[in-house]
Amino acid sequence: MNAQGWDDRYRDAEFVWSVGPNETVQKYLHGLTPGSALDLGAGECRNAVWLASQGWNVTAVDFSRIGLDKGRKLAANKGVDVTFVVADVEIFDMGYRAWDLVLVSYLQIPNPQRLSVLERAAEAVAPDGLLMVIAHDRSNVADGWGGPPDEAVCYSVEETVSVLHGFDVQIAGVIERDVDTESGPRVALDTLVVAHRAKTGVS
Repeated sequence: MNAQGWDDRYRDAEFVWSVGPNETVQKYLHGLTPGSALDLGAGECRNAVWLASQGWNVTAVDFSRIGLDKGRKLAANKGVDVTFVVADVEIFDMGYRAWDLVLVSYLQIPNPQRLSVLERAAEAVAPDGLLMVIAHDRSNVADGWGGPPDEAVCYSVEETVSVLHGFDVQIAGVIERDVDTESGPRVALDTLVVAHRAKTGVS
């Protein structure tokens, strides 16, 4: 879906997603010492706003202006500051070794664009920084609930880890995520990768 498509989707609802953070993001990033954070493909910015509430200096990037406008309202309601950037993450300059945390959350785009974004996201992580990738796994199409029905825009753990150089990969696997639906509880399958860049040494 392009920027106009997402603008239309975000315009049609108060909030498409929950205003609280993704449960996996909250689980693995809660309690970390805050610093600078980059949220790529931030959408309505629920994760960015939550990170800001935890003390992070957050920049949220998305090509949907409507999504970011809703993020501005959410940030104002929560009394936090977030820097909002309207840009396509496929061409956005993330910088080099610039961020203490880079978050890629449900950025469902096809290869080779996806691996290019992930490579640049990894390069943007500062020494002693963290990269977190959470997205619909390819196995979710056949065996899980929700998410895009096209495997081409879904992730695999192996592909995601393959672009990480100079990182200690702390978590790499497919996780189950409980989803409440009108027809009862369901389980979604997500790729989750959490990786730490060493303070010094391998670059």
